[in-house]
Amino acid sequence: MSALPLVEWTESGQPQSAFWRSESGAPVPARIQIADDTLSADGAYRLVCEGTQLLWRGDFHNARQLVQALARRIDKKPRKPAATPLDAFNRHRQAQSQRARILGSVLLPFDADHTVMLRRAPDVRPACLEAFGPAPGPYLASLRELQGIIGAHEWRKKGVPIPALNARIHPHYGVFSPVRGEYIDLVARAPLPADHARAFDIGTGTGVLAAVLAQRGVTEVIATDQDPRALACARENLARLRLDKHVTLLQADMFPEGEAPLIVCNPPWLPARPSAPVEYAIYDPDSRMLREYLKRLPQHLSANGEGWLILSDLAEHLGLRQPGELLSLIEDAGLSVVDRLDARPTHGRASDPGDPLHSARAAEITSLWRLARA
Repeated sequence: MSALPLVEWTESGQPQSAFWRSESGAPVPARIQIADDTLSADGAYRLVCEGTQLLWRGDFHNARQLVQALARRIDKKPRKPAATPLDAFNRHRQAQSQRARILGSVLLPFDADHTVMLRRAPDVRPACLEAFGPAPGPYLASLRELQGIIGAHEWRKKGVPIPALNARIHPHYGVFSPVRGEYIDLVARAPLPADHARAFDIGTGTGVLAAVLAQRGVTEVIATDQDPRALACARENLARLRLDKHVTLLQADMFPEGEAPLIVCNPPWLPARPSAPVEYAIYDPDSRMLREYLKRLPQHLSANGEGWLILSDLAEHLGLRQPGELLSLIEDAGLSVVDRLDARPTHGRASDPGDPLHSARAAEITSLWRLARA
């Protein structure tokens, strides 16, 4: 765990300090004001819009209500119509960033054992310990981040149902949850190459695709990820599914050494800059992971092997990737397309006309590209 920075403020005329924790990468607060139940929502909204962070000393449940009131004030602001899907995407990302900054401005004090030191605060120690491990001392963190930690803790307990496995996958905090099932179903139904004794799963995350491959009869899967949290999550899921004997987990940036007759990768789908570390599973600046996977795939494929690329075309519909650009990347890497399997999204936003990116989401297709050496 990297060292946490210190945040300093003045309270009751005395200088105070604590560690600062932000998984979203928010900077150390520069201006903190003590706040409690006497602060109105309108007053809080004015302060946070000016860049002031509110260190809450009142009732915990009132802090939650304040964040909800701030969200209502944000959502009341009218949205201007976008000229193009790319314009809609850029405005959406800007609005998301502003919303995160404002809602993340209500700070909570935590003791060294992760206890929230407020009246009527719930016991969040198990959830925080899962997410962070031991704390070096008392710290401050945003209520919004705590809500995400509690939500992740609940998802980890109950798991995400995966019909292709007839089981549940239990995502850890900070590891992308497999709530969009179409890409998993594609891997579950794509025809395996004749030689499928060994496979690489690049960027395994929760381990869900490695589990599907192992359950389909791939006897040796080498699953890589560079995030220790993801590897710990995958290890736990594979052990629960009793597939760990068939899967070797390896901390690596992309490929392990050697070759395999089947190599699978589900890279981030949108070539844009993430605004926080937790968004790297969604946003891939300049399609770095996609380009590296295609570029290095031929040297790791066994003779007559296949590389599977699972990718949505949402980037094309948003204007983030040009039509035909993916096929050019495939051809430039010395690869050819054996087949392509498609699936429509099943998540709620694809059919929600109120979503700011509705037109692009409604047209989206997720594809499994079966690639071979040209």
